[in-house]
Amino acid sequence: MSSNNIDQNKRLSTLFKILDNENQILQRTDQKATTLLSILGVFMVFFIIHFLKLQMNWLIFLFVIIYFIAAFLTIMNLILVISPRVKSEKLEDEDDSHANPLFFAGISKYKDSIEYSNYLTSIASNDEKIYRLFGNQVFALGKVNLYKFKHMNRAIICFIIAISSELTIIITMAWARAFPFLVQKFPNLIDIIN
Repeated sequence: MSSNNIDQNKRLSTLFKILDNENQILQRTDQKATTLLSILGVFMVFFIIHFLKLQMNWLIFLFVIIYFIAAFLTIMNLILVISPRVKSEKLEDEDDSHANPLFFAGISKYKDSIEYSNYLTSIASNDEKIYRLFGNQVFALGKVNLYKFKHMNRAIICFIIAISSELTIIITMAWARAFPFLVQKFPNLIDIIN
């Protein structure tokens, strides 16, 4: 084996490792988003069931508004994680006559499996084309992962705000119910608080 082939194999091997890593990140981010959406759904069901039982005051009203806004923003960001909207860039040297053979939308543009196989065979002999093809795929996945990462972080922050608001409402309601009992059982409690 020549030194050039060994170098090319190392380059391709490195590129495949990066491509595999980007695909794994993509899958894990989707799993996190789906899990977070499910958890938020469970919390929202409990909140909505008990929402009608809330005795409103300005503090609880404020936290209810914060909760619904944060929950809505969490859902919107999770939708953007699960179904990203990333613009693809057309590269200068990209061949217009052939669709991307590494992406399902590109694969489906080929007339049949024979045309697809013929195109793969034609580029297989050109190491630079193969490297560029997989390099473009890694770059595209990197952009998608960055987009998903940004929206996942926003979703997590909004989720924390929503859950914190819900817990604040629960604590406020528990304190409002417990305070009269505590005052009755411990009359000196008001003096201690003041």
